[in-house]
Amino acid sequence: MGKVTGFKEYERENPKRRPVKERIKDYKEVYHRLPEDKLSLQGARCMNCGTAFCNWGCPLGNLIPDWNDLVYKGEWYKAYERLSLTNTFPEFTGRICPALCEGSCTLGVNREPVSVREIELSIIEKAFEEGWVKPNLPRVRTGMKVAVIGSGPSGLSAAAELNSVGHTVTVFERANEIGGLLRYGIPDFKLEKYVVDRRLNIMKEEGIIFKTGFNIGVNYGTKHLLKEFDAVILTGGSTTPRDLNVEGREFNGVHFAMDFLAQQNKRVSGSDILAEEISAKGKVVVVIGGGDTGSDCIGTSIRHGAKAVYQYEVMPKPPTERDDTMPWPTFPRTLKTSTSHEEGCVRKWCVNTKKLIGKDGVIKKLIGSEVEWKNVDGKLQMIEVPGTEFEQEVDLVLLAMGFLHPQHEGMLKDLGVNLDSRGNVIVDENYMTSKEGIFSAGDMKSGQSLVVWALADGRKIAREVDKYLMGETSLRG
Repeated sequence: MGKVTGFKEYERENPKRRPVKERIKDYKEVYHRLPEDKLSLQGARCMNCGTAFCNWGCPLGNLIPDWNDLVYKGEWYKAYERLSLTNTFPEFTGRICPALCEGSCTLGVNREPVSVREIELSIIEKAFEEGWVKPNLPRVRTGMKVAVIGSGPSGLSAAAELNSVGHTVTVFERANEIGGLLRYGIPDFKLEKYVVDRRLNIMKEEGIIFKTGFNIGVNYGTKHLLKEFDAVILTGGSTTPRDLNVEGREFNGVHFAMDFLAQQNKRVSGSDILAEEISAKGKVVVVIGGGDTGSDCIGTSIRHGAKAVYQYEVMPKPPTERDDTMPWPTFPRTLKTSTSHEEGCVRKWCVNTKKLIGKDGVIKKLIGSEVEWKNVDGKLQMIEVPGTEFEQEVDLVLLAMGFLHPQHEGMLKDLGVNLDSRGNVIVDENYMTSKEGIFSAGDMKSGQSLVVWALADGRKIAREVDKYLMGETSLRG
């Protein structure tokens, strides 16, 4: 530990954000990066705890105190080496992870936690700038062939790990471009797509094969898949959105959030948009759902030039500070204000949408009411508050209420793998499904979650698949 008293001497410093008036005119990333001298001081704030709770809080098990100290000492290459041991794609987590590690930071008990995510991002970006990130070519090929279905975070993570130990990996993607959620679900103002392409180019140099436009079980039979490959990994994500079951749902102008976001990402990249255009320009927009996807819809709507944006969340407003329900070192589920929220929207909690009203088939109004949550026989129940019904004029409703489970029609039905009560793929302790040689990871088997959990799952499933194929494994998982 290089600076024993660093946590007492230096305050947390966050990277500056581009001014709102500037950033809403484009889709470039919002945050600037801290200069190296300031990052060194941020690294010095790490206390190198005997029990590193940040490591416990990170799904990837990142060796955070190690590279914090190395950054403080200016040993950036060594910091990159330590980071790469546990994180396959730190350029993704450094941008879009909610930093579970910071919620578990010991310093965060009574001060601001260490700026772990910013340090992580700076390490990998410096590594790219210095040319340290090179293709990880396997020493030999094993002769084993693995198919990865789905090119989101877990699929790419599994592919990179399995390729590194010599298996020939083919990634199948039904969309026109590789990346899954990273490509189509996350706006460029959070994750510019050159970051994804930069990593994909390295993976291609490593020998990983990518095939787009392959919808397994639809335009490419599962029998061909099982015959051609020694192991199959299902990482198609949780793609069936939760719908709004109210009168008027069928009106034009009511869309799922992911359709809206994916279309905008295609627009930014210059890709053709074949479906009906979804635009927020000049419109009153209501986003239903209070999570990250809802926040992304807000920022995108504002960049479209929306007249006004509202966000309705049916759950109560989170507290601003930790309470007894979320003790340290668990992640604090406190009120979060994203950069999109800063850009201008009206946020309301405990609001239930009761009905949608339209004219000539087009959405015009939303009828809602305030609700309160009460514990009835040990279960939380939503109860409408009398006299709180309201009417909101609206031109565009975006449904960002999460996802139920993976798509069942096509691949999963064709393969015949067992599903749990929620509709997710069932796996055993080795990530294998009910079918021999077929594995599953990420949201497809766990339900919707964070990118960092998907990446961690991809690394773990790679270890199990390697063990299945070779009888042993050197992968860390």
